[in-house]
Amino acid sequence: MRFSNTTALAFALIGSALAGPGVSPPSVSKDADPGTLLNIDKVVTTPEIPPKPDVVLLIDVTSSMGSSIENIKTNLVNVISDVSRVQPNAQFAVASFGDFIDPNRFQVNQALTSDLPTLQSAVNSLRAQLGGDIPEDWINALFQLSTGAVTFRGDSSRIIVLVSDAPSHEPSNGHTLDGDTIAALKGKAIRVIGVNVGNKQLDQSGQATKVTTATGGIIIDSAVDTVTKAITSGLKNLEVTVKPDVVSCDVGLTVKFTPTETKVSSGAVVTFHETVKVADDAAQNVTLQCFVRFLLNGTPGGNAFVQRVAVAVNQMGCFTCIPQPGKNLCHPTTSCAPTPYGTMCLTRPGYKADSTDNDNVKVQWRMKWPGHEHRVAVVPGTSANTLCDPKNTGPNVCKEVKVADCKAAVTPEGPPLDDTDQRVIGNEEL
Repeated sequence: MRFSNTTALAFALIGSALAGPGVSPPSVSKDADPGTLLNIDKVVTTPEIPPKPDVVLLIDVTSSMGSSIENIKTNLVNVISDVSRVQPNAQFAVASFGDFIDPNRFQVNQALTSDLPTLQSAVNSLRAQLGGDIPEDWINALFQLSTGAVTFRGDSSRIIVLVSDAPSHEPSNGHTLDGDTIAALKGKAIRVIGVNVGNKQLDQSGQATKVTTATGGIIIDSAVDTVTKAITSGLKNLEVTVKPDVVSCDVGLTVKFTPTETKVSSGAVVTFHETVKVADDAAQNVTLQCFVRFLLNGTPGGNAFVQRVAVAVNQMGCFTCIPQPGKNLCHPTTSCAPTPYGTMCLTRPGYKADSTDNDNVKVQWRMKWPGHEHRVAVVPGTSANTLCDPKNTGPNVCKEVKVADCKAAVTPEGPPLDDTDQRVIGNEEL
């Protein structure tokens, strides 16, 4: 990918006008029945700068780079402040390279740090000198940086900003792009930004395009007096792969995303379609949670990129009652009586809940209760003066009422219930 400095700055301005980086909404709470699918749209605004950036400024110090180096010395503070404003934990290193005949063909002038005076001192020490032919020696520099010359943080976004006005010798100190350098860069997940300054011969032989494309980087064209603006623009126009990563889900709850990942320019907005599945056998009358983080190029984006989904799973029947005076909430048309699944508000034989659909187990239900499959239980407080369907007779009485999946009580509460026993275990009798 290649931008002029002006185009890159325009993209950066567009990104800055969007909402702050993170996922929206960060938290969703729903009520749902077991077996329900919930569909939620998640909007992820990517940051202008990748999270936790480790940025190596790799600068050509051959004689033609004098004006560009002076621009960096003068405006380094602007680069660091712009990046740190978006990512406060950013760190920078300074490295330099010359030609293969130069005594310091490559060196690290300053290891990764966030200390501005230290970085400024390293940049101020750079001098443009020497250099023989047009090609320089930056392929070797890229290889050295990707094989231990700089120690990157374990979970950082690793970026090398290559500032030069010339292509590289190849082989370069024995290294080539296809032979080992690109593989080394990709092995360390390092992206390369090429800042093509001055006479703009950095990509004369296509090397810069090859290495930036292979590593997910970018080339920025720049005048010698706008190098630092180009560096900032390049950092703000990297591609970023956004991927949902399920950190944890309670048993009975799962989430899936469409798409599973997507690639956009930094600062762009991505919409994911999230499907939350409540299992058919999910625990009822509890709240289940899932936590999902959104990774940016494989790196956690921080707390702003974490979402919480909470689903209060509705109880599907099997509501119990308390067979004690003052606590028995059963309607007078029902009785709080023992069942293998706890004490429940049972209707009279042949009756069911008033004004309720037969399959609405949130209000009324039958049970897998040998010898009592015809008995109907209701939610405490529900009236039950409706006769069951007369076409269902004998052992099939009230068969039209749905059977709930009740869980057996540890110990059956009370003596076995006789079909004629309609006493309210409290103060009243029917």
